[in-house]
Amino acid sequence: MTAEAPPTAAEYRDLLSTALEEAPYADTRAPSAHTLFMPDSHRTALYVDTTVVPGGRGVGKTFWYRSLLDEGLRDLAAAEYRISRLRRLTVSPGHGLDMRSECYPGPQILRSLVESGDTYDIWYAVLLTALGQEELRALTDWSDKVAWVRANPEPAQRTVERADREAYEKNLVHLLLFDALEHLHTDREQADRLVGGILRLALQMRFGTRNIRLKVFIRPDMFDSARQHFPDASKLSGYAAELTWTRADLYGLLFHCLGNEDGETARRFRRITGGWESDPEGTRHVPPLLLRNDEESQTLLFEQIADPFMGSNFRKGRPYTWLPNHLMDGQGRISPRSFLQALLTAAEGTHTGYRNHDRALHQEAIRTGVQKASQRRVDEVSEDTPWVELAIRSLAGCQVPIEKQTVLDMWTEANLPAELAKDSARYAQVDEPRLVRTGPRHPDDLPRLIDELEALGVMTPPRRDGRLDLPDVYRIAFGLGRRGGVPRPKV
Repeated sequence: MTAEAPPTAAEYRDLLSTALEEAPYADTRAPSAHTLFMPDSHRTALYVDTTVVPGGRGVGKTFWYRSLLDEGLRDLAAAEYRISRLRRLTVSPGHGLDMRSECYPGPQILRSLVESGDTYDIWYAVLLTALGQEELRALTDWSDKVAWVRANPEPAQRTVERADREAYEKNLVHLLLFDALEHLHTDREQADRLVGGILRLALQMRFGTRNIRLKVFIRPDMFDSARQHFPDASKLSGYAAELTWTRADLYGLLFHCLGNEDGETARRFRRITGGWESDPEGTRHVPPLLLRNDEESQTLLFEQIADPFMGSNFRKGRPYTWLPNHLMDGQGRISPRSFLQALLTAAEGTHTGYRNHDRALHQEAIRTGVQKASQRRVDEVSEDTPWVELAIRSLAGCQVPIEKQTVLDMWTEANLPAELAKDSARYAQVDEPRLVRTGPRHPDDLPRLIDELEALGVMTPPRRDGRLDLPDVYRIAFGLGRRGGVPRPKV
């Protein structure tokens, strides 16, 4: 019997384009069985007793938040991750991007509530509402709910005790989920206070109840800064699991996307790679372990899709390692969204400029993909934290690595603290949750701004010679140069 031929370069290219076309919009699309990919490194984050799940933009916080709210997707995660407790949950949203005023207050309401007292009471009201506290369910306004909590501590505590006891008897866990905490408040100090209130409640439920838990998806820098308002937050570090992506995870995700696409090319891809597990309906296909975890097997397959080198020979790097290396932030973290965006751009660029190439992805198109992913990453960080753009745009045209004093001098010349204050004022009256932004914790302290940029991964920790650097995923689109690095896009 003749072995089946693999897809041609053109077929692989088309498969990449169709399978990855929605990758840039993952945060705005509801997860489904078709798109659910479960890297081994995320298993610990889904443990019911894992309270804090730090992760940067685009690593899957919102994806898992929404997946855990969906009973069907929880069942899939329970089976694949072998976490049986995921099947014994009652899950409620504690905060997210979706406007659900019956479950939690929106940002405009939070701005008024945060001024009226302890932020812990706000989230205690959210928890009690989720647990079915009758008096709170009868109230419409969150200001009234919070006032009831403050005036009725004993009935509130009895509600928690009763819900915990009943859940224990039924072998269930009440799980309250929090996401999109960077959208809590326009002022970073107030956002940190609100996060501190969530973490206080999470800690109390973790140690004070058997079957009531919180799971908080949070940016790492916000978790760190919230400890200033809630010192005991450090106790939660033992119940934290960061969402990270290894190189093998990223390529496992890629192959999952290719194998779960519709059409004959995807079916042939599954047949020639072998070992895929499909559900009875044929709507979900799980890649074999070698394609999910084994870098050697992944490299062999990817080099059938992409050029073997990023130049004329191995000295310029191999695409399998080169691509993720150039998409890392300053903390060594890689966003799967940036990775898939780069590959989608590379496929489209090869189709346009190198249509007859013998690989689906041309090396130059891969470089263009990194440039496009850099622009997308900068757009994202500018949306969430516009102060970052103000700080780094002031350095445009410079070469990195760069002396720290040079950075401080340029920021002083640009009067950066005044610009940050002006920018912060723009968002003071914003009512739309997607437009709420957080500023730096120390806008007037320029050296500490550098520390905050490092925590966000926009800058790398100082080199041995003390100079500062930016990873390519930010450097390129922000308009900074590097000798021998990926060039900035030509305007």
